[in-house]
Formats: sequence, C-alpha cells, structure tokens
Amino acid sequence: MNVLFEESGDFKAGSIMTQQGESFQVEMASGKRAKVKSRDALLQFASPAPQELLQQAQAISDEIDLDFLWEVAGEEEFGFADLAAEYFGHAPLPPEAAGLLLRLHSAPIYFYKKGRGRYKAAPQASLQAALAGVEKKKQQLLAQAAYVDELKAHKLPEAFRPIALQLLFKPDKNGIEYKALDAAAKEMQTTPQRLMLAAGGVASPKDLHYARFLYEFFPRGTGFAAIDIPTAVTDLPTADVQAFSIDDVTTTEIDDALSVTRLADGKLRVGIHIAAPGLAIKRGDAIDAIARARMSTVYMPGEKITMLPDELVATYTLDAGAARPALSLYATLDPSNWEVLSTESRAELVPIASNLRHNDLDELVTEEALAQNLGEYAHKDEIALLWQWVQVLEQGRMVKRESFGLRPEQNNRVDFNFYVEDDVVSIVRRRRGAPLDKIVAELMIFANSTWGKLMADHGVPGIYRAQGGGAGGWAAKMQVRMVTHAAPHQGLGVDQYAWSTSPLRRYTDLVNQWQILACIEHGVTAPLVAPFKPRDADLFAIVSGFDAAYSGYADFQSTMERYWCLRWLAQENARAVDAVVLKDEILRLVDIPLVLRMPGLPQLARGLQVKLDLLRWDEVDLSVEARLLEVPAAAAQAMASDLGEEDEELLEGMAALGEQAEGADAAEAAEAADVADDEAGDATPADAAGENPSAEAAQ
Repeated sequence: MNVLFEESGDFKAGSIMTQQGESFQVEMASGKRAKVKSRDALLQFASPAPQELLQQAQAISDEIDLDFLWEVAGEEEFGFADLAAEYFGHAPLPPEAAGLLLRLHSAPIYFYKKGRGRYKAAPQASLQAALAGVEKKKQQLLAQAAYVDELKAHKLPEAFRPIALQLLFKPDKNGIEYKALDAAAKEMQTTPQRLMLAAGGVASPKDLHYARFLYEFFPRGTGFAAIDIPTAVTDLPTADVQAFSIDDVTTTEIDDALSVTRLADGKLRVGIHIAAPGLAIKRGDAIDAIARARMSTVYMPGEKITMLPDELVATYTLDAGAARPALSLYATLDPSNWEVLSTESRAELVPIASNLRHNDLDELVTEEALAQNLGEYAHKDEIALLWQWVQVLEQGRMVKRESFGLRPEQNNRVDFNFYVEDDVVSIVRRRRGAPLDKIVAELMIFANSTWGKLMADHGVPGIYRAQGGGAGGWAAKMQVRMVTHAAPHQGLGVDQYAWSTSPLRRYTDLVNQWQILACIEHGVTAPLVAPFKPRDADLFAIVSGFDAAYSGYADFQSTMERYWCLRWLAQENARAVDAVVLKDEILRLVDIPLVLRMPGLPQLARGLQVKLDLLRWDEVDLSVEARLLEVPAAAAQAMASDLGEEDEELLEGMAALGEQAEGADAAEAAEAADVADDEAGDATPADAAGENPSAEAAQ
C-alpha cells in the first residue's frame, strides 16, 4: 500500500514499509524514509505508484474550475474526499481525490483550511473582497513593472512627480513607487538618488542636497505661519549717538552696531548696540515658538533660512536711517592707556547712521592705512579709535589665554566668502584677523563676556559657552560645551562667555537677551522675575535642542560649501591646482576651501604647498579623485632619501578617492581652517563674533 500525507504544509506520497501502532514507516521515491503518524495520512492507495499519483493529481488539479468547485462545496465544513465524490459524481479514484485536495489547498481565498484534509468555503462577501484584492495586486505589479521600464529609460513616471523627493528621503517602502525605484536602481547598478536625477525627478545635485536637509530639519517647509508681528517698541529713550554697523554685503539680519563718543573730560565712551527683538518677543508666545523650533538661521552659499519672520527682522534689524530698538553696552575708557573705567547697559532707541560693508572697506581699512591715517571713508576717526582699543583687548585676552596654559592665537588663517548669483559661484579669499574683522570680533567678545558676568553677578541663569577644565584627555578638556552657569572659555581667554550679540539669528542669544534685560530692569530682584529662573529645566532643554540643531545646520552648510567648491572647479575648468598639506593625507586647495583625502600620500610637512591633478569629482556624493603632480624640489629630495625605489614612483602620481563630505567632513573642515593652530573650538575672534557664517560652522 501507498500513502498520501501532509508534512510541513506540503503533500508527499510514499510506499508503506511497516506499520507499528499509530505510525507508518514510509519510503519515498528518493529512497528517503519517514515516520508518518496515521492521523497525518490523508489517503491510502494501492495504485498508481506514489510519484505517478502526484503527477496525475497535479494535472487533475489544474483542470478543476475553482468557481464551480466553490459553488459545489456549500456553506458547511467538509472533508476533501466527500467533496471529491460530489464533484466527480462517483467514488473518486486516488488521483482524483488527491487532485481535488491539491486544488483546495492551493486556493486559500476560496477555501479556509479547518484541519487535516478538512476545509470550508469562504463566505461570498469575503471571497469577492479577496478576489478584488488579488486583482488590485495584479494591476499594481503590472504598474510597478511599467514604472521600472520607464525609469530604466530615464523617464520619470507621472505618478512619481508629486512624490519624487519623498521617495528618496521618507519613502513608503511598501508602495509600488518605491519598490519600482529600488528595483530599477538595482538592475541598473546605481543609487536611487542618481536614477532620480537621470530621470528628472530632481533637477540637480544641489536640489538633492537641499531637499535632504529640508526633509530632516524642515519637513513642513521653510515658510512661516501667518501670525501677528508686533510693532517696534518705541517708548524708549533715544541714545545720543550716531552708530554704524560693519557686515558682509549679503547680511540682512544686522544684529550689532558700534558708536564712539568723546566725553567732555577727554574720556571715550564706546557703545556696542545689539538689536533687541527680546523687547517684543515674549517667552511662550507665537514668535518664540517659531524661533525655538528653528533655533538658528541656516546659512548656505547664496541663500539662507532665517530663524525669525522677515517682517520681524525688518522691524528690528539695525538698518541705517532710523533709530532702532537696541540693547546697548557702554564702556567708558581712558584713551591714555585704554583702561575700561566703567560699563553700563540699557535698552534704548539707537540712531543708525551707516551700514558699512566689508566688500567696500576691506582694501581701504588695513593695518598699514590705520597706522598712517590713510584713505577716506565713513566713520574713519571712530574706526581708528576702536582699532587702538581692540588691540589692547586682544592682548589682554592673550595674557589670560596663556594663563590657562594655551599658546597665543594664530591670525594667519584664510576665510572664504561664497557668493552665488544665477547658479554662478564666486569664492573670495579673506585673511582672518583683518582690522574690521578684529574690531567687530573683539567688541562682541567683550560684550558677551561682560553681559555673561552681569547675569552671573545677579544670580540669573544664562546660556554660556565654556572651554577647558573638563574631564578626560586634552581633546575632551578643550571641547567647547554649552552650560547654564558662568564658566571660563580658555580658548578665548575670558572668564565667562555668553552668546548675546546675535538675537536675530540665534535662539540662545535671544534667551540671554531676555535675561540681561531682566537684570537691567529689576536689579537684585531679577532672579525672581527673569523669564528663566535658577535651575529652570527648560533652559537645559534649550541647550540640548540648540546643540543638535546647530550641529545639523553646520553639517549642511559644510555640505553645500563643498558642493559649490565642486561647481567652482567645473566652472573654472580647474585641473592642475595648488593645495596645502593640512595633516597626514589631508589637503586643502589654495584657491577654495575644498578639503580632500589622498590615502597613500607620502609623508609631507604640514603647510607644504604641492600641485595636484584633479582627475574627476562627483557633485552627488561630493567626492574628489586626484593625483599628486608636483612637490617642491627640496621636499621631494628629503622624501626620496627616506623611500625605496618602488616607493619613489609615488612621487610621480597617485590616485586617491575623495572623502564623503556628508557628516564626517566637519572635523576635516575644522582642520582646513586651522593649519597653524592645534587648539580646537571657537578660539578665534572671527568665530566668536559670529559675523562670518562659515566661521560659525567651523566651531
């Protein structure tokens, strides 16, 4: 005898060798033997042979009309042999019974399995719904296949147009559109991003990088909700000054301005005037919610995403031609030795006489010109006086910095400003530490340190940036961290440092401005009435949120600057370029701030200038491939003396993959800005001032 049985959801047949109690010893056609319990035996038969039975049963199963079988089955539960007798109209032959069993088992939407060989017909409503689902799935598979064909032909399916970016950055992986994109990319051995670019779903690599950032940080878009913008605060005394600002030509959020007044006793009063949106924005109101959600203005070459609505920025930015609400810090100085005799802070309306621009003045206002009183430009006398004071301020910081065990700052760095117009990029070199830079930077450090002390003296918490004194090794100790109490910033050489001078574009500065205003207005009772009380847990949450957002914005800015560097290479058809060795295998181009890694680069002195041949670059993954063309003769000779004959071939050329710029390049970008100074953090005046977005990101 032979037996048909079910094992692990599959039907098998074999010859019964022996029977012991409730079990059969069964031999398959392959020779394999199995122990089959009698309850699992569905059909016993003498002929045909087991393998032949399965073949005949499958042929019969294929011919059975499912719809007719479903009608014959009725509504009650049944055994397959009983239904076979009714379907075939006679006691079924073994192949017929087995064939009907296979058909029942292969159609779970028609027949529900109720046990070994037992089934029940699905209700009509359930069957119709299941059949509709099957048909829908079939149509989806056909549509998915059509999408794959279109994508492989570099044509964007119409259904992809409204969701192209979503498919790349926040896809529904169960959707047929994503499955088609993924399948087409794998078949073409490319990435979904490149395939979407080729098909026209994304206009350019720039849009790809931008969209990726927006999907992570601005999923609801960069626009502002319709809210009421408070009018400018005008019930303030008007300062008896004519202030001026110093910014890049592209700056629209003008946070700070300066003034110099000669007093009757020969002393000088220098005013540092900071835009005061904190007079109008209140903790917990609608605008505060917007600013706290964004935490900072986002900078990138050619554009930016502001922290505050344009209407409010226009109301409080320190534009020339009117008296603007400002938080002013006045320092009374003795010009004979530039000693600070006293300081005073107050909220007032400050007349803004001029908005000076680096682009117009940098070539006029040089150290040599200031020393010889050369050139003619607005506020020349005030700038000359400020230049004398800030040099004293810088010297004082250096003494303090050295007392912390650090070397003096190096001012031989180079900054790069990006200007983009009609997709054409200009990258302009600017020497770090130029007089106008230093004037603004030193005075902002002075203000941030002075106001940080003011809050600490009044027992009012604030948001401080601290460096040094931490636990762990040197790197951990010197890491810049944000805290809610006054602590030294050793890199800057100050006893405390609270970001307070950019309230239009950094939320931390807005928070500190509220706290400073409370100190000015309420004095010793400020801890009781300040928006943030001592040990306010929300202040810690702000610090954490700001760190996360600011880091993400900085990474994005680095990504976009790297993208525009690659665009500049294409625009200038740059191939043979000069580069500076930063560290080990890391180099930076001389003309633009493009950092690349060249594994296998011979040991070269840091700061050495070499010539590279740029072989290719990629605007999608932001990689660069280059080879070494030329090393200065003296350096090459020194290298050759340390290399074997085989290694000397490295001097003639080598290929190197560029590093991935997204995320991991932040440390190397900092190296690019720090050729001559090993100390990390925001230890330079330009960084501290926050006037140069590129420098801010390097922090």
